[in-house]
Amino acid sequence: MKYLDEFRDADLVKIVLDKIHRVTKHPWVIMEICGGQTHSIMQNGIDQLLPPEIELVHGPGCPVCVTSLELVDKALAIASLPNVIMCSYGDMLRVPGSGKDLFSIRASGGQVKIVYSPLDAVKIAQANPDKEIVFFAVGFETTAPANLMSVIQAQSLGLKNFSVLVSQVTVPPAMHAILASSENRVQGFLAAGHVCSVMGYHEYLPIAAKYRIPIVVTGFEPLDILNGILMTVEQLEAGTFEVQNGYNRVVSKEGNLPAQALIKKVYMQCDRNWRGIGMIPMSGWCLRPEYVEFDAETRFSVENIKTKESEICIAGQILQGIKKPPQCPAFGTLCTPEAPLGATMVSSEGACAAYYRFARYEKEKS
Repeated sequence: MKYLDEFRDADLVKIVLDKIHRVTKHPWVIMEICGGQTHSIMQNGIDQLLPPEIELVHGPGCPVCVTSLELVDKALAIASLPNVIMCSYGDMLRVPGSGKDLFSIRASGGQVKIVYSPLDAVKIAQANPDKEIVFFAVGFETTAPANLMSVIQAQSLGLKNFSVLVSQVTVPPAMHAILASSENRVQGFLAAGHVCSVMGYHEYLPIAAKYRIPIVVTGFEPLDILNGILMTVEQLEAGTFEVQNGYNRVVSKEGNLPAQALIKKVYMQCDRNWRGIGMIPMSGWCLRPEYVEFDAETRFSVENIKTKESEICIAGQILQGIKKPPQCPAFGTLCTPEAPLGATMVSSEGACAAYYRFARYEKEKS
């Protein structure tokens, strides 16, 4: 437990907290991009230990949360077909579409399976040659190598009954969209360590320079997050705007080059709709033309499904750091984990789920 316990050491946490309190002289708004970091912050009460001048807001780094409503509806349409087995990570089953979710499809007799690896879906395709197997390939850069390996594996096995519904999104374009918005409040970023373990952090250098904003690559344990906050505040107070690596036991500047090569081989950049946010140009990956035979949207002719977002749910504003979950009029009443209006209430990385689970019900100032 050495490499876990030392990042939860209460004495070390107190030392870093004292440093944060000493160095903070002005009010700052810092966004942690990753939903996993949000849950760690809430679970460990980090938000309640910081100086009152520091406000943490929660970013769009929850892949389940930002998967567009139209893609969820496409998954529901495909999963409803009689000869299809839809395979998905567990979080996606409870994400509401326009009228139902994948659990509802399964309850009514549809074949929907939870898998823990994309390659499990390939095995299901091998075992069921008379069925169409579809894997819902959701995620940021972190999951891209594993998701695309399912395509490579299916191709090498000559499988004709396997396809992927791709909802792959990338972090840097979302950061650009947040910072370029007239409603932007973010003054510093905690970047997601697991994304940077794949892609490195060189892509963040022009963002920091263009918007004059510090970006610190951060892990997920309490000490990781507090060190990231300290490094960010030190830059903000000094007026600097650099990209710093606070997670160097895992992350390098260049990232995982073999994984990046695989991504370039199978995926290409494309425009992508983000749930609650809208279209962000060139913010996603889709299959290259040479892999189109594995594209579930094309195979099942669901490209033209269009949807309309809930008028009540403010998940988009939450994901951009404009508002917090308790500011939503539906939070904890019309929207709960048992009856969610949006994905941010059901995902294990969703900000609304974190506030609900860890009892942050206080009404924030509008």
